Amino acid sequence: MTENLYAPAKPRRRWAEALLLLGPGGVWLAAFFLIPILLIVLRSFVPTDGAGFTLQNYARVFEQSGRTAIYLNVIGRSLLYAAVTTIACLGLGLPVAYWLAVLAPKRWRNLLLLLFVLPLWTSSLLRAYAWITILRPTGVLNSLLVGLGLPRLLLLNRTEGVILGMTCAYLPYMVLVLYSSLEKLDLRLLEAAADLGANAMQTFYRVTVPQVAPGMVAGCVLVSITSFGDFISPQLLGGPSNRAIASLIELQFLGAARNWGFGSALSVVLIVGIGLALLLLLKYGDRRAIDV
Repeated sequence: MTENLYAPAKPRRRWAEALLLLGPGGVWLAAFFLIPILLIVLRSFVPTDGAGFTLQNYARVFEQSGRTAIYLNVIGRSLLYAAVTTIACLGLGLPVAYWLAVLAPKRWRNLLLLLFVLPLWTSSLLRAYAWITILRPTGVLNSLLVGLGLPRLLLLNRTEGVILGMTCAYLPYMVLVLYSSLEKLDLRLLEAAADLGANAMQTFYRVTVPQVAPGMVAGCVLVSITSFGDFISPQLLGGPSNRAIASLIELQFLGAARNWGFGSALSVVLIVGIGLALLLLLKYGDRRAIDV
């Protein structure tokens, strides 16, 4: 009797095929992702003298100097950078993505999208140095303002400069996610709203926004995750007085402090924050919107 070619595969064979396909990727993730994270978690419980396990590294996160919680201030500053950058990217990126996905001529959309994300092809370090050239007291921006008879803007080594650089760095990510979501927009609903007497603003807030809300959540989570862990922009554009949590971690591992246990504890705090944002994305976001 000939074997039925359309018969379902045996369970053992399917398991073997799945392991064969997932094995290389699983080994890679375990070796370069899961094991390093586990080592960081274990190291965060090791005291400075290296003897035993303790929670003193986590307690130090809440340590105060006078009335100031030094490290909590750094974490709070990182959250502030992430929140303001996310709001700015959403406010600037939504109109751009809407124009690209709905209003722009179809034959030019791919080219326009490519031109908008073209800065991502350059190094983030080079972009940060470019912002230094623009924002410094004798830079391009202030030279232009002085030429117009306007006062100088002191943005370098300040919070405003950091947020400006981070917004410029992460705006293309927001536009990409929103564009992918807006491409699925049902234009018939917009026409129906217009036929029923809704103006442009009512149509946008009551028809467009509810349809793309999951994509907005996905874009906000993506930008907030990357901006919360940003190292380059706060380091170069903010200066020592505007350090973020990534810069603080770098000081613990590579700086004069050399406190790997405390640096690991700060890394765990960063990982937990990013993990909570990912849970928010999985629950409320449109995961298809990031497949661009």
